[in-house]
Order: sequence, then structure tokens, then C-alpha cells
Amino acid sequence: MIDLFLLGCGGNVPMPNRNLSSLFINYRGRKILIDCGEGTQVSMRMKNCGFKDIDLILITHIHGDHIIGLIGLLSTMGNSGKREDVTIVGPRGIIEAMKAIRVLVEYLPYKINIIEDPKETFSIENDILKDLEISTLELEHSTECLGYSLYFKRTPKFNVKKAMENNVPKELWSKLQKNDEVFYDNKTYTSNMVLGDDRKGIKISFITDTRPLFTIPDFIKDSDLFVCESMYGDDMDISKAVKNKHMTFTEAANLARLGNVKSLLLTHFSPSLENPHEFLGNATRIFPNTIIGYDRLSLSLNYED
Repeated sequence: MIDLFLLGCGGNVPMPNRNLSSLFINYRGRKILIDCGEGTQVSMRMKNCGFKDIDLILITHIHGDHIIGLIGLLSTMGNSGKREDVTIVGPRGIIEAMKAIRVLVEYLPYKINIIEDPKETFSIENDILKDLEISTLELEHSTECLGYSLYFKRTPKFNVKKAMENNVPKELWSKLQKNDEVFYDNKTYTSNMVLGDDRKGIKISFITDTRPLFTIPDFIKDSDLFVCESMYGDDMDISKAVKNKHMTFTEAANLARLGNVKSLLLTHFSPSLENPHEFLGNATRIFPNTIIGYDRLSLSLNYED
């Protein structure tokens, strides 16, 4: 199971009831953050997320409402006992942005690894997060901006019959479910000697601060959860969406439909959009399984068996 908290669902400026963009993912006790706007730490404390186990921070773009919260968060992580490496991923410019942030957060008791503008699907060197495949997509905004797709792979089922046919000692069965190979009694045993067919994992896609692109539906295809910006609820605001390179509820829903996703979570609302639920129908008439985001919304995703 994967737990998610929408820590902030606002765009541009924080509001009394709405922090800025941030999504928290808890995967087997390790923590992933997508964007870190103002208010991220407050929501994390309210949801008891914990700071020490954050291993990965994905930044969509270097606008203040998506990154300014990093200054305080990085310091709090260190004060909470963080000592393991942290990986920060972002578009072109993230290295320079982190240099500026480190002026204000000069000493940290852990190492920061920066991945700038990755083009290929990649994984993180971490015992748990090695099962996570991360892909990026270049978006259309007023600055360099990345969309993220996260695929949480699932270990194949243990196959007792296969293990016995391959004469694998029982004391190695559990080890081969966690390791690719084990050397025992002068012989090498591999995981494919005990594991069955692959099982479907969980896919989460995150797209924000962009106009709809023809590349997005394929990128988010078959996502279990598609988190998408929806700056404007009213279709009459399409001219604002085009000018500011954002989306309407209708446009986000169309992408969800074309991408054949299971559920759509709308977020990144304009400060002028006081009641997003008022425009929910603009999305559900196109994609029924739409959720209106709000600060500290909790969701859980389960693997299919």
C-alpha cells in the first residue's frame, strides 16, 4: 500500500485555508516529496509525516510557489536526525537554485545529490526506493518545467513449486525474495529460481503548471492516480489559462480520459478560485472519477492482487 497526502493545493500565493503546491508519498516507510511550497512543513506536522525519512524530493519547476519551502524543510530534516543522503531532482536550473538555497542553509548533516533535467527513466540508489522507476516529461510553462511519473514495481509472487523443482534450500527462500542472487554451499542461487510471474505495480503521475500537451496522455497512461493542476474551474477562464500557461478543470479531465487513468486528483487552484467544488461538474462530465483536492487530503493506493 502507498499512502499519499496532498500537503498543499494552492497556486501563486498561499491563502488562509490553502498552502502551496506539495504532495507527500509514504512508500514502505520511506518518504517522497513532489514540490515544496510554503506551508509544506506545517501540513507535514499536522499529518505526522515525519521529516527524517525523506529520501527523494522532486521539483517540477523553480517558481517560488513550488520550491520556496525547501529552505526551511532541509534544515528541519537535519534537526530531526536526518543523516542519510537526499536526492533532489528538478529541471534545468535546479543546480543553481540549490546553490542559492545553500547560502541560507549552509550546514546540513547529510549529503544532497542533485539530478538536473533527467531524460531517461531512472531509479534511486536506496534499498527501498530501488523498486521505484521515475520518468519525466517536459511541459509548457513560463519556465523550464517537468512532469513526473512514478512506477512502484512489485516483487513477483513466491513460487513454491518452482523453488522445489530448482532444488533451492528452504533457508534461502526468503533471501531470494529480497536479493537477486545468493551464494550458498559453493553454488549460486538466483531469484528467478523461486519467483513466479511479474505483478502489476502502482503508477502515480504528477502534472502541474502547463498547458495540455499531446504528449501527456501517453506519459500518464494507465496511472492509478493522476494528480493534475487545474488553476481555473470555469471554462470562461480559458483565455487566462492560455495566457498564464495553466489548465482548466475541463482540460485536466480530458487528459485523464485520454490517458485512461483510474482516478484524477485536481490541485493547484488559483487564489481567485474560492470554492473549487462549485466547478466539479466541468470535470466529472468528462471524467467521472475526479477528486477535488484540499490541504491534507489523504489517499491510499493498494496493489492489485
